Amino acid sequence: MKRIVLVFAAVMGMSYAMACTNFLVGKDASTDGSTIISYAADSYTLYGFLHFSPAADHQPGEMREVRDWDSNRPQGFIPQVAHTYNVVGNMNEHQLTIGETTWGGREELWDTVGIDYGSLMYIALERCKTAREAIDCMVSLVEEYGYASEGETFSIADPNEIWIMDMIGKGEGQKGANWVAFRIPDDCICGHANQARITTLPLTAKRSTKGNRVYTKDGNAMWSKDIIKFAREKGYFTGKDTEFNYQACFAPFDLTALYICEARVWSFFRHFSDDMDQYFDYATGKTFLATGGKDAGTPMPLYIKPNRKISAQDIKDCMRDHYDGTPLDITQSAGCGPWHSKLRYGKLGFKVDSVQYWYERPTATQQTGWSYVSQMNNNSKTGGVFWFGVDDAATNVYMPFFPTMTRVPECLREGNGDLVTFSWTSAWWVFNIVANWAYTKYNVMRQDITRHQQYWEKKFNAEVPELTGDLTDYACTQAEAVVADWQKLAIYLMTRYRDGQEYKAENELFLRDRFNQPLYPDRPAYPEEYLKTIAPNTVHE
Repeated sequence: MKRIVLVFAAVMGMSYAMACTNFLVGKDASTDGSTIISYAADSYTLYGFLHFSPAADHQPGEMREVRDWDSNRPQGFIPQVAHTYNVVGNMNEHQLTIGETTWGGREELWDTVGIDYGSLMYIALERCKTAREAIDCMVSLVEEYGYASEGETFSIADPNEIWIMDMIGKGEGQKGANWVAFRIPDDCICGHANQARITTLPLTAKRSTKGNRVYTKDGNAMWSKDIIKFAREKGYFTGKDTEFNYQACFAPFDLTALYICEARVWSFFRHFSDDMDQYFDYATGKTFLATGGKDAGTPMPLYIKPNRKISAQDIKDCMRDHYDGTPLDITQSAGCGPWHSKLRYGKLGFKVDSVQYWYERPTATQQTGWSYVSQMNNNSKTGGVFWFGVDDAATNVYMPFFPTMTRVPECLREGNGDLVTFSWTSAWWVFNIVANWAYTKYNVMRQDITRHQQYWEKKFNAEVPELTGDLTDYACTQAEAVVADWQKLAIYLMTRYRDGQEYKAENELFLRDRFNQPLYPDRPAYPEEYLKTIAPNTVHE
């Protein structure tokens, strides 16, 4: 495919967060029988630390405070349960893992009263053993207290099953939510990236009703009973029940929902499918624009059967995707500059002469606070692995943590620095130093970073399956070792690539002459293709 240049007129006005990405892998689609889900928490207001909530017993009448996960705004209190489970990151001691992406949807259905999406995830992790229990818990909470968030898609998984759930509220002051949850087949993969992905409901399947919930008899889908009625009353839907489309009703496409969001899922599927190019015009919004916003084209399936088995390392690599090898590759477009940087200044879009333009938005982004690849397996010695990294996934290391850990390392402790308080012992800050320096000469320094990245992840991939000792001690010790290595890497990169020069080095040791003086640095010029762009405005003979 040829590279595309996207010049867009303003089309529609839905609000999208354009942050976060989740990939999902069924147990029969993975190399070792694990269920796998990933989550990139992408926001310039997210500080990267490893969440830790130890298991605890609670007294009758004890209350749990609820604070909005994004703003820390107090939301109120709910009754605590008798026992809460150990939670490390987004995985609990039973290997239940939950992730999400925000898609906004219809603004009139948003509310600020009730329980927000982030609190729903962590309350469910504290209280539930399985994905089905977590869905029931989350739905029960919003039915009782209300849903205080925009539209969300959740990934909910345990060692046996993976579910995807789309949810949006019912409007200000209204309890409950419009939600639908599908089980992903064990031999398939799925993804979502800030756009609702569930479309039609299996209304021809045998099903039962309990309260305000519908369950299919095969156990593979559930949804809120009044969802179609609600959509009709709001004027979102007028067709036959069998034509009802959740995405179209509650998160209708605009250009950004496709080019900024669905394109990330398209790129993920493309790694494991040979026929995804047929969806290129859909995922990039070309069909949508060609029809004046009337038709997005043939949508991608919710899930696909991959053409090979997938490992946790494959998913780590997918979290580092820049749209590599596609016309959307952010390191190859005009905005990447002479050193093929992924960094773009300003927002995702910009206007010139009243025309709206959009940058590419890959999975790997500088605004990631933290991300994970959760590997859940009934047969593993460790009882599941929570691979966790901070900052940009393209320049991080996914370090192994475990759901039964009793503490987290100092480098990832909450309170060790924050967004504007530097800490040399904070993993988030150290990884940010390396990444931000690398953005200035990305195609050069990324090679050094990748070498360190691969060393640690190959080491962990070999060691973790055979671990038998103290998992907490291993995880904390290794995390601190990674951060110490990244501190040295930061100093090395700053020393070697400063002032536009490159000091000579081998195996990260600087070379000196016979008088022990550093060798004269190279002064590499801009690449020729970039020189051609500046030559017309440069004095010449």
